[in-house]
Amino acid sequence: MRIGLLAAGAAMALSTAAWGQPMTGFAPASAEKQRALEQRFDAEISPRAISERLKLMSAEPNHVGAPHNIKNAEYTREQFKAWGWDARIETFDVLYPTPIEVSVELTGPTRHKATLTEAPIPGDESSKQGPNGLPAYLGYQGDGDVTAELVYVNYGMPADYETLARMGVDVKGKIVIARYGGGWRGLKPKLAQEHGAVGCLIYSDPADDGYGEGDVYPKGSWRPDNAFQRGSVMDMPIYPGDPLTPGVGATKDAKRLTREEARTILKIPALPISYADAKPMLAALDGETVPSSWRGALPITYQTGPGPAVVHLVVKSDWKLETLYDVIATLKGKDRPDEWVVRGNHRDGWVLGAEDPLSGHSVMMEEAKAMGALLKTGWRPSRTIVYASWDGEEVGLLGSTEWAEAHAAELQKKAVLYVNTDSSGRGALDADASYSTRRLLNEVAAEVKDAETGADVRTRKLANVQVRALGPDASDRLKDQAKAAAKGEDFAVDPMGSGSDYTPFVQHLGIASMDIGYSGEDEGGVYHSLYDTFEHYDRFADPGAKYQAMLAKTVGRVVMRTADAEVVPLAFAGPAETIASDVEELKKLEEKTRTRAETVNRLVAQKAFALADEPRKGWKAPPRQDAGKPLDFKALDAAVARLKASAAAYDARSRAASGLPAGKRDQLNAILQGAEQALTDARGLPGRPWFRHLAYAPGLLTGYGAKTVPGVREAIESRRWAEAQDYIGRTAKALDRYADAMDRASALIRS
Repeated sequence: MRIGLLAAGAAMALSTAAWGQPMTGFAPASAEKQRALEQRFDAEISPRAISERLKLMSAEPNHVGAPHNIKNAEYTREQFKAWGWDARIETFDVLYPTPIEVSVELTGPTRHKATLTEAPIPGDESSKQGPNGLPAYLGYQGDGDVTAELVYVNYGMPADYETLARMGVDVKGKIVIARYGGGWRGLKPKLAQEHGAVGCLIYSDPADDGYGEGDVYPKGSWRPDNAFQRGSVMDMPIYPGDPLTPGVGATKDAKRLTREEARTILKIPALPISYADAKPMLAALDGETVPSSWRGALPITYQTGPGPAVVHLVVKSDWKLETLYDVIATLKGKDRPDEWVVRGNHRDGWVLGAEDPLSGHSVMMEEAKAMGALLKTGWRPSRTIVYASWDGEEVGLLGSTEWAEAHAAELQKKAVLYVNTDSSGRGALDADASYSTRRLLNEVAAEVKDAETGADVRTRKLANVQVRALGPDASDRLKDQAKAAAKGEDFAVDPMGSGSDYTPFVQHLGIASMDIGYSGEDEGGVYHSLYDTFEHYDRFADPGAKYQAMLAKTVGRVVMRTADAEVVPLAFAGPAETIASDVEELKKLEEKTRTRAETVNRLVAQKAFALADEPRKGWKAPPRQDAGKPLDFKALDAAVARLKASAAAYDARSRAASGLPAGKRDQLNAILQGAEQALTDARGLPGRPWFRHLAYAPGLLTGYGAKTVPGVREAIESRRWAEAQDYIGRTAKALDRYADAMDRASALIRS
């Protein structure tokens, strides 16, 4: 069911018309002027211009170092200048491997040499650019020339290796083949390497991304049989960016690690292949038939191996320094030039990159064009606005990370908010964001009209949440959000993990951030392939660029409101309640984890697994688990209680903040600007000190997906009980620092 089919009466009941309503950070008179400005901004947004720019920028391959990617950087800079921005290109030199030789061949018991090519699609002129792009390749894999038996490992996630161990299947000395899905790409070869494999293949099974989902391209949008998903397998949950310069900008004179010292580069070779090339390799496997949840849509019997299939895998790369080209454009603030609103989208793609990332990049440029038009009418932002076109995102968030590290001290002192987009689709608003930006985003969403339904974006989002919560796989978190949505409360933002250019800003520097877009209806199937073309995007993702124009209006409002607000437009009562819920989830997780460990240990002692499993299969019992002792949450509970009180007090008083004298208002803005940094810890997360945020972070074993209260949560999940207790204390102190900022802000307003 599409939310756009809501009855008119239901849509009216959910309506959240906002004209004339309070605007966080603005006095009433200022709010009305701001809304009038935003209407003028909207009038400058042209779907046709967005679409034409997208076609131009996706005409040739755009990987790091590609001539067209550099040409696009220069084009972006010159466009910004023409629109009245101060624009420049800032360069960094990073370790960037480019493929010299890649090959995969099944050598026995039958023979099949993988094509590793994507043929042009009839009717898609852009797909003829294939020979000029990168071949089948995974960035930052380890080079190698290996021959070994093949083992199928399902999605290649931790639970899959636990199942293989019970089945008595060992991947040591073998080449594994995993299907995309179930977790981040880079974890598949990493876990294979940790289990002793000598190589890794990753393919897109048609059950997940192909004819199992719908008609394949060109009849439909889904992945055809010869397409493969390129991508990075850098160990980004340790740290993103240049592998040789962790924590510092990769400038020409930066001190660099050796390649052998870099923790984020794999040691084993890995390649992506198509499901056409995977089929004969999987069909050649013998061994035990896999569990039903491991079976894809290929017309074969899925078996684990090892062997008799034997594969020869070769990957050779040119490991050299490559120059990145970040475009940085600035509108200097007239009142608060040393307070910055930073907005970015990356520009590089794996091949042509029409949807990922240039759909979002063209939107960003349209925003800049519209702001340039406002400049000509006399408008100038109160705070400085910085727009950034990042290079090197696809291979490891390179351009954004190096820029953020190079300017770390200045950003922590000046940046009020970082706003990110990436690829753009259509559907409901989707937001991963710092909790404190929730109110701002709801206010903006209430004033942007949905292109399909005519409802405002906030109304549609509230409806979307409630309908999705009816699904059989709905999480408890989503169900709780639906209950709040039914009451007309603000829609929640999702916690921030990783996967795009906001990562260094929020996770390393502690700058409030958001990553927003529209999704849910755009049809996928060509991610990171040659077929991510303008033709595919314009036909299946966002015909007529209607949602791209919506995204420009949404992000433009966020940026301009934050830039022009008399007081930084953050709110904390809702976030405090969310953090309280996150902590309650931790308590349930601890109880569940401990109970499961105790149950497993009891069943192992009773030899129950041997009695329950089919004797002919000879499955092994799982290892015993450490059930530990109950954790003490008193410090965290006290910190949460204080945070809720401090947040409620600030939000209640903040309505009067815009009327403060200029000097006190400056003091208040300084407190709010640094509030998110209170949630970071200089020691960082266990084993990965680059990641410092203690409220939300990407999981070590999820890659992109967020973990809330990560220092505690991941320790519980791995039954590292002493570490969990340590991070309960560290997280409680971070929440106290967060509450301290709110208390100082409240006292300033009250005085």
